[in-house]
Amino acid sequence: MKKSVKINLVVMALIALTVVTLSIFFGGTSHDVLVYSEGRPWNYPKLIAPFDIPIEYDSVTAQKIKDSIDDNFAPIYNINDARTQRALETINTSIDSMSGVPASTKHRIKEAASQVFASGIVDNATSNKIAKGKIKTVRVINSQGNESQTVDAKTLRSTVEAYSYIDSVSGINLSPDADISRLIHSSLVPNLEYDTVKTDAILEDDYKVALAPHGMKLTGERIIDYGEIVTAQKFTLIKTYERKSAERNTYNVIRRFSVFGNLVVIALLLFVMYLYIRIMHPAVYRSMRHMTFLYCFVFIFVLLVYVIAHLRSGLLYLIPFALVPIVVTVFFSVSLGFFVHMIVVLISSLVAPEASDFVIMQFLAGVIALVSIKGLMQRSQLVVCAFFIFLCYSITYVAQFIARNGTFDAFDWHVILYFAVNCIVLSFAYFGIFIVEKIFGFTSQVTLVELSDINNPVLRELSENCPGTFQHSLQVATLAGEAARLVGASVQLVRAGALYHDIGKIDNPAFFTENQSGVNPHDVLMPEQSASIVISHVTDGLQRAEKAKLPQVIKDLIAQHHGKSRTRYFYNMACKQSPTGTVDPAPYTYPGPNPQSKEAAILMMADACEAAVKSLAVADEKNITDMVNKIVDSQVTSGVFNESPISFKDITIVKESLIKRLLTFYHTRVSYPEDVRPEAPADGEVETVDTEIESAEQES
Repeated sequence: MKKSVKINLVVMALIALTVVTLSIFFGGTSHDVLVYSEGRPWNYPKLIAPFDIPIEYDSVTAQKIKDSIDDNFAPIYNINDARTQRALETINTSIDSMSGVPASTKHRIKEAASQVFASGIVDNATSNKIAKGKIKTVRVINSQGNESQTVDAKTLRSTVEAYSYIDSVSGINLSPDADISRLIHSSLVPNLEYDTVKTDAILEDDYKVALAPHGMKLTGERIIDYGEIVTAQKFTLIKTYERKSAERNTYNVIRRFSVFGNLVVIALLLFVMYLYIRIMHPAVYRSMRHMTFLYCFVFIFVLLVYVIAHLRSGLLYLIPFALVPIVVTVFFSVSLGFFVHMIVVLISSLVAPEASDFVIMQFLAGVIALVSIKGLMQRSQLVVCAFFIFLCYSITYVAQFIARNGTFDAFDWHVILYFAVNCIVLSFAYFGIFIVEKIFGFTSQVTLVELSDINNPVLRELSENCPGTFQHSLQVATLAGEAARLVGASVQLVRAGALYHDIGKIDNPAFFTENQSGVNPHDVLMPEQSASIVISHVTDGLQRAEKAKLPQVIKDLIAQHHGKSRTRYFYNMACKQSPTGTVDPAPYTYPGPNPQSKEAAILMMADACEAAVKSLAVADEKNITDMVNKIVDSQVTSGVFNESPISFKDITIVKESLIKRLLTFYHTRVSYPEDVRPEAPADGEVETVDTEIESAEQES
């Protein structure tokens, strides 16, 4: 199976894994029933009104409205005229039959009885409610049922209160044991009867009027976001949505389409990321390790976002989203870091409250991160980066809050604390970078800077055993680093690679010209033997790099800095010594491979040109220029750069850079005639000598 096919299968599998895993958070625990409660996060996709939904009062507010209506509601009572008439007739007859009672007193009793019945006598339960203040007024309907009047409840009496009133008005102090007292008391019956049916009907109408929807959630408006807290008002709105959807038979269909739509969006975003990497970063796409890391990193980060949003959406501000562009940029490039960051942000926005504000905030934070850590070489850069991101978060959040609300009222200052924690975590991103390096075998800029320290054991051994090679490596590092900067390659990588590219010479330093002092051991060896020793510095270098646990990118530069070129000197010598004039080129060819990257190609050019120019008898501008052009042009002609992404324009820029730098290394100096001597110093004067010029002339 082709490598590209394997990479595609792995990527598609990781996309499928991400979608399936996130579907758990979108789909919930049931396909038909939403499980939610007040005060808890909404654990389903963002809910959008599929049709106009009336906004009703939540349960707490509705109960308060009902209680207010109940407190001021006047219950319905019907007058029972027949009962009133019978009671008055009984009382009047009984009073008329009394003996020894003045007529005026009898009249007062009859008038008092008529009065209490006219005011209204109610049952004991109603009387108790009136006494407790639960009934303030009542509506009294006449016997025909066509007229009603509102009566102050305090004017109504119970049977006991009615008897007491008659007794007080009569002025004869009716004895409770007297027959007349018992007769009057038994005749006092409630003439106002509570009408349950009418009262409940009118009360229900009042409820409906008072609790009528006080607004409308229009089609397409957001009801609630994923992870948002279900408040009492939103709880009622969701219940209304469920009820209306059930009435329309669209409830489950809408839910399933909502979940499906979100998952399709996630899959599309991850697939677009795949296409972008394949087209814009082919070197990354061709690496199974790189593609696996990127998709695993996105999967783990997004999963963390969804888990935290599942607990509480506000906690999303604790997540250091800027970590994504920092990590990806450190190991790959700024453009890829920014693109992956936006993919993560867009996927996360599906579960973020105020999605548009969230995307704007994270976009700005990502840009700040990329500007701050470009060319990350020191841990302190992460601290500075975290500080600027904190400012970005805080200013953006405040601006968005004011834009939404127009005031600082209800501003949640805890969010600023979340930003601070977020950035503190971000400032320790170096540890995350270190872990990624160890797991995936990547190499960060910080690691390359550390490797460039000449006190590194391998470089120290090179300087001690092969001083000439060490000086050569330092000069090549300078040449290659400047050229890399001009063509947009990794300066730190090519410098570190240049310092280590010849560490294989440590085993046989005397067999290399820069370490020789008059004696050349190749003079007594056969050409094939000499070629084998020279070529072995590549394989020996790889062995030393493996033992020193150098990163793979450094090993690649060691292996590729000669590519599959030949040791021309020994090959030509062997051809001259051969009777037929032809020799098998294999023993005289480096194992390669040819340069696979811009950095390897630059290192090959710098290495060859530095060594060749050093051998010039006269290192003037013309000779250096001719030598550089000759060497690089021959490398291009031989096709050693065909497998690297370096362009002809880049090669031209590299040549110009090498010429310029080599001229500064080997520039000619002014000659001073020996016969021109300064005059003898006068007495008491101290003779001074330009020691720098003399030493420079001796070195040249």
